[in-house]
Formats: sequence, structure tokens, C-alpha cells
Amino acid sequence: MTNDEILEFFTKRYEAWQRHDSDALAANHAENGELESPLRGKVKGHDAIHYTYSDFFVSFPDAKYVTQDLLINGNKVAQFMTMTGTQKGSFCGLPPSGKCFQMNNASLFTFEGNKIAHEFRIYDFTGMLVQLGVLKAKVGV
Repeated sequence: MTNDEILEFFTKRYEAWQRHDSDALAANHAENGELESPLRGKVKGHDAIHYTYSDFFVSFPDAKYVTQDLLINGNKVAQFMTMTGTQKGSFCGLPPSGKCFQMNNASLFTFEGNKIAHEFRIYDFTGMLVQLGVLKAKVGV
């Protein structure tokens, strides 16, 4: 894909994410694509990737993100973003807290053709759990 095609891809992906359109988001991934994240570990295949989106949107029905930077290098794209949401559904087996989170995320995407073959997500899962009230943190001195 050209840089312009990648920019268009991420514009459409952003719109699908803001609509919480799990079908459209999963369709961005290759049929046997892989996704790795602190929350999900490593999942493979369209159905498993679809579940990562749909389950997250049930837990955080107001989840949003804003892209801070998008770096394109051939078939690899790094996306840096800030994500927010309010826990309204169960999350990792935890009951809804009604609490909000805000965190910085980064994802590295590897494309094969016009599909995501591999996505590697990085974010502060522990910090998210602290904000949701699941964990307590002691402020360092």
C-alpha cells in the first residue's frame, strides 16, 4: 500500500472504531492475522480478533481514542494514541465500576497487502486497572 492508501485505511479504521463497529475493525485484519496485547495475550484468526473489539466495546461503550502520531515505514505502521472510556460492563471478570480511564497506547501494525497481518499493542494495563479502582497504587517518593 502507498502512504496515501495507508492514511485512508487509518481514517476509515478510526471512523469504525469511534462507531464501535467490530465487524469493520475485524475486517481490517487478515483471515489468519495475529494480535498481541497486554490484556488478550496473543490471539490469532478473524473470529478471535473480532471478539477483542466487541468485548472491549461492551465493557467500555463510550471508549474513544485520538491519534497523536502515525508513523509509516513500508508495510509497518506505528500508531500512538490516547484512549479514554468508562467501565459500564464487566471487564476481565470484574463488575462494572462506572469509573473512567485515560491511557496512552501504541500499536505496531504489519501489513500484507491491504490487511493487517500482525498487530502488537502496548499500553499500561496496570495503570488502567488502578484508574478503574481494581488495584491500589502507592505513590513513590
